[in-house]
Amino acid sequence: MHAIPTTMRAVRASEPGDASVLRVEAAPVPRPGPGEVLIEVAASGLNRLDLFQRQGSYPPPPGASDILGLEVAGTVVAIGQGVGDVAIGDRVCALLQGGGYADYCVAPAALCLPVPDGWSLVEAASLPEALFTVWSNVFMRAAIAPGESLLVQGGASGIGTAAIQLATAFGHEVYATAGSDEKCHACEALGARRAVNYRQADFERVVKDATAGRGVDVILDMVGGSYIPRELRTLADDGRLCLIAFLDGAKTEVNLAEMLRRRLTLTASTLRPRNVAFKATIAHALHERVWPLLKHRTVEPQIWATHPLERVAQAHQQLESGEHIGKIVLTLR
Repeated sequence: MHAIPTTMRAVRASEPGDASVLRVEAAPVPRPGPGEVLIEVAASGLNRLDLFQRQGSYPPPPGASDILGLEVAGTVVAIGQGVGDVAIGDRVCALLQGGGYADYCVAPAALCLPVPDGWSLVEAASLPEALFTVWSNVFMRAAIAPGESLLVQGGASGIGTAAIQLATAFGHEVYATAGSDEKCHACEALGARRAVNYRQADFERVVKDATAGRGVDVILDMVGGSYIPRELRTLADDGRLCLIAFLDGAKTEVNLAEMLRRRLTLTASTLRPRNVAFKATIAHALHERVWPLLKHRTVEPQIWATHPLERVAQAHQQLESGEHIGKIVLTLR
């Protein structure tokens, strides 16, 4: 293992704004504290929350790094006090509160997972944010049960492609929405029974028709706004709607009488501010239930593009364009 330098490359936003405000600059290499590890980063996945942080609408939680980046894969090069399950030299992917767009980052050891057998570090960098989000919402909060169905809004996104594959792997009937025929075909290739081009068709009608009027049991939604009333109508009785973002707006109007009569549940969550202990329960479940699927590539990485760290602005622009299917990843090694 080579010596750890004192400085590194890191990406920050010089001020809130478009992708042009992103700067690759020198920063001190962080040191792992108790329960933490230092990772030499090989790749870092992009997420829409990175765009919001750059724009100034989603600041990092108190105590978190202001360097962008919520997920990485790389090699552990140092460990803090009390770390026993992760060793120097381990290849891991990790969920972060920030700091991933850099040559080195610290991560809680409890949120580090081994790079799946046969997966590259670039592929592994696409896993943490999507898998933690899908598992905590679809499988924990909504507690999707055997035989139940799922509708994934934004099925071609990083989270969407992971949700389709995971739910399909566990035997659930999956529906999805996407913004083009190409993206719909990709969703169906990943396991969706039917993908709806929301620019051309009404997902509520299509899903109701496909389920003989019953609707779906769980919806994973990152749109919010005007979608919420339509989604509630698309749910089956006792259905659960999991909101993880509100790209269509933070306010809406719902029919509470319908929710009462049909016993519907609307739940909302964001993962980044949650404590390490909560996220560690998700990591443990993923390692036990999902990692065997990754080993056998029952769930496959969906990498749309890679960019070197110096092209971070172009990577953000590509993510903002919405043309991608799956994940965009920054490479650092």
